[in-house]
Amino acid sequence: MPPFISFEGLDGCGKTTQVKLLADYLTQRDIRVAVLREPGGTPVGESIRTLLLSSRNRGLLPLSELLLYYAARNQNLHRQIIPAQAEGKWVLCDRFADASAAYQGFGRGLDLSLVETLDRMVSGGRKPDLTLLIDIEPALSLDRARDRNRRTGLDEGRFEAESLAFFHRVREGYLQIAAREPGRVRVLNGNRTIEELHREVLGLISTLLPGGQVDGME
Repeated sequence: MPPFISFEGLDGCGKTTQVKLLADYLTQRDIRVAVLREPGGTPVGESIRTLLLSSRNRGLLPLSELLLYYAARNQNLHRQIIPAQAEGKWVLCDRFADASAAYQGFGRGLDLSLVETLDRMVSGGRKPDLTLLIDIEPALSLDRARDRNRRTGLDEGRFEAESLAFFHRVREGYLQIAAREPGRVRVLNGNRTIEELHREVLGLISTLLPGGQVDGME
């Protein structure tokens, strides 16, 4: 089965850039890739994304938020991820279930057992083969995310309106997940340059490549 790799981290950490760079690297080597994101990945998921990220929906309750994320994830998993792997494609996903544990569990304070129950219902225990967590200080990530929203003009700033304390809780959640599953979740220093991070990503995925070797790396 081709690898399923997720990228995680706070908004503005640089994961979306790293997803694109890895996808380009694999495509240049004739490896078929499916690039997905959450929330999103499907027409239904993209509609849910608009609801979840729009700053106009600040009245969305934490449980409603969690359920919407898992509705989008159910669509993405069964309409995109599973079929893509069955077709022999690597799957690169910008966020997956760890994001719900970190954001809605640790960040919003919802019962983690509830998040785990929903995950079992939707994912059936399926997890990425490798999760790359780009760790960054919350203040820096928030500044980057707000700047991105200003530059793009997209109305996806609902989370950026949260307090810095919220993002500290999310970061702590991610680090606890990584400590609990060190074989799956690898932590990368998000303060490094884009190029440095890309080289580290390539090193971490090298064992998944045919021949187990990244071009140009010993």
